[in-house]
Amino acid sequence: MSFAANALKSFRAVSKISANRAYSSVASGAVKTNPAYIAGAAAVAGVAGFCMYSSLANSKVALESTLKGDNAWVDLKLSKIETLSSNTKEFTFELPKDETLGLTYTSCLLAKYVTPKGSNVIRPYTPISDLDTPGTFTVLIKRYETGKFGNHIFGLNVNDTVSFKGPIPKYPYTANKHNEIGLIGGGTGIAPLFQLIRAVSKNPADKTKVSLFYGNVSEDDILLKKELEEIQSKNPEQFKFHFFVDKAGSDWKGQTGFITKDYLKENLFPSSADNVHVFVCGPPPLYNAISGNKVSPTDQGEVTGALAELGFTKEQVFKF
Repeated sequence: MSFAANALKSFRAVSKISANRAYSSVASGAVKTNPAYIAGAAAVAGVAGFCMYSSLANSKVALESTLKGDNAWVDLKLSKIETLSSNTKEFTFELPKDETLGLTYTSCLLAKYVTPKGSNVIRPYTPISDLDTPGTFTVLIKRYETGKFGNHIFGLNVNDTVSFKGPIPKYPYTANKHNEIGLIGGGTGIAPLFQLIRAVSKNPADKTKVSLFYGNVSEDDILLKKELEEIQSKNPEQFKFHFFVDKAGSDWKGQTGFITKDYLKENLFPSSADNVHVFVCGPPPLYNAISGNKVSPTDQGEVTGALAELGFTKEQVFKF
């Protein structure tokens, strides 16, 4: 039996302390502990403390991370495939039972397959599933006619495997880091934006106001619409979502056409507002019109397009 387990066993035998506590998600490898609990265990075991524990009244154990950030590829089994639209599917993969990916919000992972000629095809993806749920994760992938990885994964079956590594850090989001955030996206660019929305919505202590502007070809192409509407309906004062389609049906109640500067001017916070930030993710035409493209993974580039015309600066905009 491990040292920590022995300490915990001894402590349970002699203590009736209730270890009720409130806890929140923490970065992989970090553990929040109850001081009284540690003190009791240390007294019994004769040590200063230990790393992991399970409380008497409310169990919360730090989970192992499947992806270690050590540049090593890990083969994971495909467990579920769900079709969302004509060219987009959700792919769910298995993790070891008590492990999570080890990603923080807005970080991503890399997926790889090797062609018959021995070439590596690598693409980044942001999971849309809850990062704190052990044993599984889901990515959203759109298939393009000439897309190598998309065509490969669309040809896989349940129980096939894909190689992953990461995490790849993006924007270091923390609760209440900004008073308001604006999210502008199109198509599968919703993935990292949805992760931000999830981060805020699942944390009652996070009071950040969120505005989403999300464009697609048609109503049927709006990804995660049900999940987004559910979040908005529970707290409409904090979450305001605006859906745009190019081709609107007769019963469409959202916006028709592109996300424009004039619409953003009317519905997004002004650039002069205190402690605000805008996040952009989508296809190249959206970047060109809204924010300009980033230069490289380490250089966001200057802000152009609608956001620049509205006065937003490089320090206020993050391009995924």
